[in-house]
Amino acid sequence: MNKLSTIKELKSFLLLWFSQTVSELGTAMTNYALVIWAYQKTGMASSVTMLTFCMFLPTILFRFIAGTFVDRRNKKKIMLTADLIAACGSLIVLCLYAGSFLEIWHLYLINIVLSFMNSFQESASFVAISLIVPQKHYTRIGGLQGISGSIVSILAPALGSILLVAGGMELVLLCDLASFAFAFVILLFLVKIPEIKHENTEQEPFLKSCKDGIRFLFDNKALLHLTLFIAVVNLLAKLGNDGLLAPFVLSRSGNDQRVLGIVQAATSAGIFIGSIVMTFHKPVKKKARLIFISCAFIYFVEVIMCLSVHPAVWSICNFTGYVAAVIMGANQTAILRERVPVQIQGRVFSAHDTIMNCTNPLGLLLSGYLADYIFEPFMRTESPLQSVLICIFKSDSGSGIAVMFFIVGIIGMLISITRLRKSVYQELDQN
Repeated sequence: MNKLSTIKELKSFLLLWFSQTVSELGTAMTNYALVIWAYQKTGMASSVTMLTFCMFLPTILFRFIAGTFVDRRNKKKIMLTADLIAACGSLIVLCLYAGSFLEIWHLYLINIVLSFMNSFQESASFVAISLIVPQKHYTRIGGLQGISGSIVSILAPALGSILLVAGGMELVLLCDLASFAFAFVILLFLVKIPEIKHENTEQEPFLKSCKDGIRFLFDNKALLHLTLFIAVVNLLAKLGNDGLLAPFVLSRSGNDQRVLGIVQAATSAGIFIGSIVMTFHKPVKKKARLIFISCAFIYFVEVIMCLSVHPAVWSICNFTGYVAAVIMGANQTAILRERVPVQIQGRVFSAHDTIMNCTNPLGLLLSGYLADYIFEPFMRTESPLQSVLICIFKSDSGSGIAVMFFIVGIIGMLISITRLRKSVYQELDQN
């Protein structure tokens, strides 16, 4: 009876979650196919990274504006509009490809537009879910979203490859459009998102409203500190496993792509299992404490990973680390939903998301530079310190990246453990 009651309470969310998962799968398959097309057309890795950059940067730049706009407008209409524009993007790509007119710069422009709309879509979706889900289920829905994300990451490359072989790029894009149509119809006719009172936000100057998210975080020191902590974690992640996993595994395994596939599969499995745990486990009271413990564990297994040259150890470390990462992320999102009034969640979510993700580009740029020009060359140059490090990390290719993992892991553990003693976070664990 309890389970039936939970399903009834989450009915609108489950419809939205399932339909959006189908749409995300279609989008992920298209992205996978376009990455392959772009690399085959240009033969340059930069063409692929530029696609990611165009999809990433506008979302960050326009997040503040999007959050304020979402708080003032109908969330459902914003989501429907974003979905429609995304579908138009896929339709344009299909027409250009079918007519043999598609060029790489077309994809850059389309990704910029889609990224701009994504800033509105994500903000609206965050607030909408807070409106249709009871607070006691916030952690559980974080687990469900993790499950869908892991399923998409596992299925998209496999299904994308099958569709490419069966019908080429046209079939992939048609399936993507069908998934958009499915999600659009479900959201339009079956998901009811209640509106909220805006408390004179229409009279407040728009630019002033844009600053409300930052102002709220600065007025709530615990949330601000948590946001800054996540920003540091993101920077360290890009300098370590999250940014350099593929180079680490390939260099340490003799460029064996099968080993990389196994390790990446372990990552997806960890996300999936962690999401299941968060879906069915009873929410904890001290969420902030669990975040810091989970983060310390993530960096602990990164240290273990870099000290080994065995793929089995890498897979186990990645699996357990990403289980902890899901637990950490779900509790962090639950805290944000619980502590921020729904009337201003769009602005606060936008400010929080911008701050915590602003370190990602820096981490990505630094990780490649440090690995290629500092740590890897250092481990190939004889010196007293290098001789000591070789005894620990071996002299194989990739030992420099292993040293980076070790340094990042130690710093990450220290930062996470010391947060447990900070009184500023205690209010986040108070009911």
